[in-house]
Amino acid sequence: QLQASGGGLVQAGGSLRVSCAGSGLTFSDYVMGWFRQAPGKEREFVAAISRSGRNTLYTDSVKGRFTISRDNAKNTVYLLMNTLKPEDTAVYYCAAERGLAYITRDRDDYSYWGRGTQVTVSS
Repeated sequence: QLQASGGGLVQAGGSLRVSCAGSGLTFSDYVMGWFRQAPGKEREFVAAISRSGRNTLYTDSVKGRFTISRDNAKNTVYLLMNTLKPEDTAVYYCAAERGLAYITRDRDDYSYWGRGTQVTVSS
């Protein structure tokens, strides 16, 4: 089970960190990803991190602003979002897939999904 938290309302230019806690799984076995879905749009890839945390992948629109990290001892993955823009407004979902040897931006590669947390950036 995955539980995302930490969303909220923030002004443009501000920062927010969302977290995703896993339970009932060996967290270090899972590649983790963050996706987001804005109203009327498809769910899109944001960032992913390898099982060890050594490798990361970002969509171009968040590179240099967002940082994904994980703490396997705490069964938690984080997404630190800086310099937020109104277009970052969306529901943010964490996702997990077990046993991958690579990190992926393809949402179809992820079997487990959290419920999502709302991030709203005001202009």
